[in-house]
Amino acid sequence: MKTTINQVFRNRVAKYNNRLAVEKKRNGRWESASWTQYYDSARSVGLGLLALGVKKGDRVALLSENRLEWLYTDMGALGIGACLVPIYTTLTADEVAYIVGNAEVKILVVEDSVQVEKALYAAEQCPALKTIVAMDGNGPKNDKLISFSELMQLGSKARKNDPEAFEKLAGAVAPEDLATIVYTSGTTGLPKGAMITHKNIMAVIDSLDRIKPEFAHDADQAVPFLPLSHVFERAAGHFYGMYKGITSSYAESVNTVLEDFGEKRPTIILAVPRVCEKVYQKILMQVEQQPAWRRKIFYWGHAIGARISTLREEKKPIPALLKLKYRLAYNLIFKKLQEALGGRVRWMTASGAPTARDIVLFFNAAGIQVVEGYGMTECFAPATMSNLADYRIGTVGRPLPGVEIKLDEDGEILIRGDNVFKGYWKMPEETAETFTEDGFLRSGDIGSFDDAGFLMITDRKKNLIITSGGKNIAPQKIENLFLSDPLFTHFIVIGERRKFLSALLTINLEQAEVIAQKRGIDCSDLDGLLDNPVFMRIIDEHVAERNSHLARFETIKRYRIIKNEFSQEAGELTPSLKIKRNVIQENYTDLIESMYADVN
Repeated sequence: MKTTINQVFRNRVAKYNNRLAVEKKRNGRWESASWTQYYDSARSVGLGLLALGVKKGDRVALLSENRLEWLYTDMGALGIGACLVPIYTTLTADEVAYIVGNAEVKILVVEDSVQVEKALYAAEQCPALKTIVAMDGNGPKNDKLISFSELMQLGSKARKNDPEAFEKLAGAVAPEDLATIVYTSGTTGLPKGAMITHKNIMAVIDSLDRIKPEFAHDADQAVPFLPLSHVFERAAGHFYGMYKGITSSYAESVNTVLEDFGEKRPTIILAVPRVCEKVYQKILMQVEQQPAWRRKIFYWGHAIGARISTLREEKKPIPALLKLKYRLAYNLIFKKLQEALGGRVRWMTASGAPTARDIVLFFNAAGIQVVEGYGMTECFAPATMSNLADYRIGTVGRPLPGVEIKLDEDGEILIRGDNVFKGYWKMPEETAETFTEDGFLRSGDIGSFDDAGFLMITDRKKNLIITSGGKNIAPQKIENLFLSDPLFTHFIVIGERRKFLSALLTINLEQAEVIAQKRGIDCSDLDGLLDNPVFMRIIDEHVAERNSHLARFETIKRYRIIKNEFSQEAGELTPSLKIKRNVIQENYTDLIESMYADVN
């Protein structure tokens, strides 16, 4: 049995040799690598890092979109016993600098000139950062900056001096050794580094592999498009895909996904609910543009598909007449969905946020089973997963083999297993608070089990927002940033299961008066200021200024002003004057919905 991902990698290279392993579309062309080429490149990167002074346990960070170089760096760093720290390219320079400094990163590998600028900014503040490696050329002259090709050349030279160095180091890595630190949003605003060991990685792989029928086999083709920096893609796509011998053709971008699907014809797709929603909505939009008789046929077929999918879910026999109707509906409607995704998809995930039942039924009717699951960074992605042969729509499946899940007295989901992380990097107090006395991970989510043992997520105990695109966002960090502007007295971020973030806010009228006077705006009626279009533009300016300090996915796209102050009398504030989010969101449901009324 393999105990580290390094052993898995070496084994797969020995088994598949010159078979295509990975490829990435860039500028309209596919760059590919066989398993042997993949290993050779990863080895060169690993030995190059070694030549730059990286030792076992040192941190190497990656700031890049999906590329072959990302994969080479990941497996190269892990191969020499280093710890890989993935960083989202959408983060600001300050956020990158915080992670690089907190993790005491020694080498930072970045993609392009935009990320080089962030890296150089981080280097000024982080003395532990010794070298920046740029994938796309050298960039500006700087003593700390080298190119990716130079890194690989260092590795090739090192291998000539010691041909077995990489294999010796990879073999010396133990299951308990740290493999990666994945930073996740904290409720205080500061990201926390979740420490994941090789044992955690292998536990997830083993759990997924024990589920029958099997999710994947070595004849499968994937076209990944979720970022490798996200724990879900890295665990279920990269590492599990490697274990199963899947060929992964990384899409050029999110915008080219359907084109890339058509070209590579995937058999499995890892996605978040927003992707399913967009495909479904696009189909409905196209239907509404059709003549009435075509729309009638579509909705007839849609209903037939829903009945078929429901019977399959309930494991009930399908009547002969319904089978005939479904065959016709499939050829008229559902076959087009399959063809749009390449024509071979068996299943796709919709993990990270709830998915509407109608959408799941529609995809299932097209022969594309939607696999729902639940997990978090701290258990290296999945803790539960739907079974391809035994599932209930609206649940997140049963616990994975080897994973224990129980509910606390307040319904909080508690998780225990070898997949559960080691703790938070340099945060012993937060780590202690995250575990129960008997070693269960506190998820921060509220759930319940149905009569068959399927887990349902019913609420969020913590305030983290999960958008419909699967982004995890800590609202308190954003709220605190806006509340540092004296114009705002309350600021509540909205976005759970939504496409973007919005906000409900209240205005400090005293500060509003000061600003109005400076701008020469009549403020004899302070309440009337909030109806003055000139003053509203000033509020827009303040919101835009605060947004400039946030990553794009964290910015507030729309807001509504609440003219009445929140109060204890209305149940909106606690005795200590803390906001009661659920009460406020319920009180202002119509106002919130108005911000999303025109969103498809």
